[in-house]
Amino acid sequence: MPRPSSGGHRDAAAERLTPNGDPLLAARFSVPVPPSTFVRRPRLVARLAPGGNVPLTLVNGPAGAGKTLLVADWIATGGASSRVAWLTVEDEDNGPGVFWTYVLEALRRHGFGPPDAVGSPARPGEVDHSLLARLAAHLSEQSEPVVLVLDEFDRVAGSTEVADELQFVLRHVGDGLRLVVISRTEPLLPLHRYRAAGQVVDIRGADLAFLPQETAELLSRHGMRLSEQGARALTEWTGGWAAGLRLCILAAQQAEDPDVFLKDFEAGRSTLADFLLAEVLDTQPGRTQDLMLRSSILEQIHPDLANALTGRDDAEPILAGLQRANAFVESIGHSWYRLHPLFAEILRVHLRVRCPGLEPELHRRAARWLSEAGLFAEALPHAADAGDWEHTANQFVEELAIGRLLTGLDAERLDRLFSTMPADTPGPAADLVRTARHLTRHDVDRGLEHLRRAQDNLHDGGSPSAARRLSCALLRVLAARMIGSADLAEDAAQDVAAAERAIPAERLEPHPELRALTLTDLGSAQLWAGRFDAARSTLSAAAQLGDGPDTAVPRHECLSRLALIDFLRGWPDRAERHAREAVAEAERGGLPPAARTGVAELVLASVALDRDELGTAHAHLEQVFASSVAPHDPIVRAEVTLLRSRLLLAKGHSRAALRVLDELEKPPAPVEPSPWVRDRTALARANAHLWEGRPEAAAEILEEDGAAGPESVVAAARARLAVGSEHEAQRLLDAFPVGHGEGPAVTVRMLLARAQAADALGDGFAAQRLTARALSTARPEELRRPFVEAGPWLHRLVRHRPELTRGHDWLPPVLVGHPPTQHAHEPGPGIMAEPLSEREHEVLERLAQTMSTEEIAADLHLSVNTVKTHLKNVYRKLAVRRRGEAVRHARELHLL
Repeated sequence: MPRPSSGGHRDAAAERLTPNGDPLLAARFSVPVPPSTFVRRPRLVARLAPGGNVPLTLVNGPAGAGKTLLVADWIATGGASSRVAWLTVEDEDNGPGVFWTYVLEALRRHGFGPPDAVGSPARPGEVDHSLLARLAAHLSEQSEPVVLVLDEFDRVAGSTEVADELQFVLRHVGDGLRLVVISRTEPLLPLHRYRAAGQVVDIRGADLAFLPQETAELLSRHGMRLSEQGARALTEWTGGWAAGLRLCILAAQQAEDPDVFLKDFEAGRSTLADFLLAEVLDTQPGRTQDLMLRSSILEQIHPDLANALTGRDDAEPILAGLQRANAFVESIGHSWYRLHPLFAEILRVHLRVRCPGLEPELHRRAARWLSEAGLFAEALPHAADAGDWEHTANQFVEELAIGRLLTGLDAERLDRLFSTMPADTPGPAADLVRTARHLTRHDVDRGLEHLRRAQDNLHDGGSPSAARRLSCALLRVLAARMIGSADLAEDAAQDVAAAERAIPAERLEPHPELRALTLTDLGSAQLWAGRFDAARSTLSAAAQLGDGPDTAVPRHECLSRLALIDFLRGWPDRAERHAREAVAEAERGGLPPAARTGVAELVLASVALDRDELGTAHAHLEQVFASSVAPHDPIVRAEVTLLRSRLLLAKGHSRAALRVLDELEKPPAPVEPSPWVRDRTALARANAHLWEGRPEAAAEILEEDGAAGPESVVAAARARLAVGSEHEAQRLLDAFPVGHGEGPAVTVRMLLARAQAADALGDGFAAQRLTARALSTARPEELRRPFVEAGPWLHRLVRHRPELTRGHDWLPPVLVGHPPTQHAHEPGPGIMAEPLSEREHEVLERLAQTMSTEEIAADLHLSVNTVKTHLKNVYRKLAVRRRGEAVRHARELHLL
């Protein structure tokens, strides 16, 4: 070693040597030049910009994160001013004398060096305090601050002497120095003080992670193109880690299809694995390596959990040290840590090589620790990975988690987990899990098969636990709903309640989905069976349960079905409110259209049709088809078919309306028939036949069905009126008095039928009075469709008594007074040169109902020849030649 001078400083002849006598390495003072494939990242350069105005800038991240090139690019583009000194730190710089020798030389080589009077360290392991004071004084006198970049500072991060000396210089240098530290670890500087004072620029590992668009540019610079999805997947898999991305890209460049290569990339057999194992794992002590390998099976690591895997008690300091060293371990708060996902994958491959057969045992230990800590959802995958499926299924059922397979945010994850359960896994719990999976896929036959087997084996090993009984009963309610049996659903729901009473409330409280699912499925079964009052009570109770992600779907279902009950009972305004609440609940719960039931949109479409808003009805119906659940719900299937038929009939397509109804001839096996679906189907058929002018066929359908509901009575009465049986129609209507809880949509139709009967019997006053009541009842909800469907008698009544519709501007134009073209003395402006007579208008109305010439003659008590004369006049005045053209043009002119 060179002998120190008496002043404690090296003489000028030896200034190119370290205190050890080694020559100074010039490469350590060079600013790295970014390669041609480097991706500039303006968002990070902008973050570095304030570094010229604060004492300290810290770029801190794991190996290969792109720290060095980021700062080099910042300097090269002039963002760090022109007064920059660069030093790449090495391991031997842990000696303060060596470190400061290189710092002084870096300043001198870049033209900002202190004069010889400042001196140089004489010994490798120490530096005189006076030298640091002279250096600080020199820098403080600079007209512009000098930016000193210390790259790879983590190599001396453990040296408290270097950190203390660096802090001394920073504290006394004033505005003469801006320090940029590039490091895998945080330096032992008082960072909390700098951060509290706003005097530090921080770039962390998360900031350095590539974004998908930056990955795409990196691929482009390597002459590669990936799909947008592929670039996003690559970014997610590597965590945006720059070195990982580059190594993957270099490997993929040799593949014919980069997308396929990256999808099938084996993390454990790549240069990427070699890099991480050499740079991170192999640099650690043996006990740290063992902890990292064993902990790689975990998504999140707690020190106590890691101790359970290693059998030691040193995890806490090891994990904290790894986190500080940026060794791909990050703290996620509350003493929990996480390995970088790509590094964890590589470690798992290495674990299988180094310790074959150990992984299942580690999963068993993890499952046991997590279960005892009350973290069942986290324990379950480890229990499954341990291969003990019977125990996993038992634990799943005993933890009351069966409902989580049916609904909630975790349903898809749990379904994927149990999809790998072997088919021969024994035990009733495994059969209950299989039942739940099959029923959620609408595979009723296989679901029922496993449910029966679970019930048969429920008492294996003695009396079943309350949790097992509850899980079985819950699935029985769901199965009963799917086959349309309200009786079976009610019996099973009673068994659910009995099992719940045997379970402590504190165990049930974390599982609100159990009660919500039971009530939703029970209410749905009751609704299908036509037990509307019971269904309303059940569904209302479910809708009032607390909201949350685990009950979002059941609440959406309940509100939707309550809306349907309101609609079926004739309360469109209530139905619309419930339906919109159901839609809002779905939106709050983040349910995409495919996950919604479709019932709410179906109700909104039906309400729009009652208001004669056909375009709106079609728009809502289209949204029903977006649901992937709807095709498997018998209620939705039935109501969609009925609504399609009604819409077709509203457009005059009676034959098509009838053909659509053929889809409801028989419910799909094994679903039991629904009485109200049967009645509504018969009603829809009868209305189509009435529209076609075949009242006898309509009456026959209604008699065969035996329906006695108010709307069926109305249709039957209209059929009697159409064949001239006015007194029989009156008798039917009198047997069903108005005012027994039915809603306005039902009441309006009943009042109009009574008015038609009164009109046919010659009681004009009663007809007017009943029509006025119907208008008043319909007005608040603007129920136009019943008036459009009422038939020619109402048009005649309104033409003779226009005061009836005065103030009812919400009605269709044809009913509000006389259309302009109807006045015999005043032709329409540019529309018709000669208006239709009243009789010609009556003939046209029947023409629109596709009645034959003979049927029109019989209906109007005219001869066939007279009707033909009227038809010729209608064609002439409308300037058409055929029946269809006449009807179409008349609708365009609002004559129909």
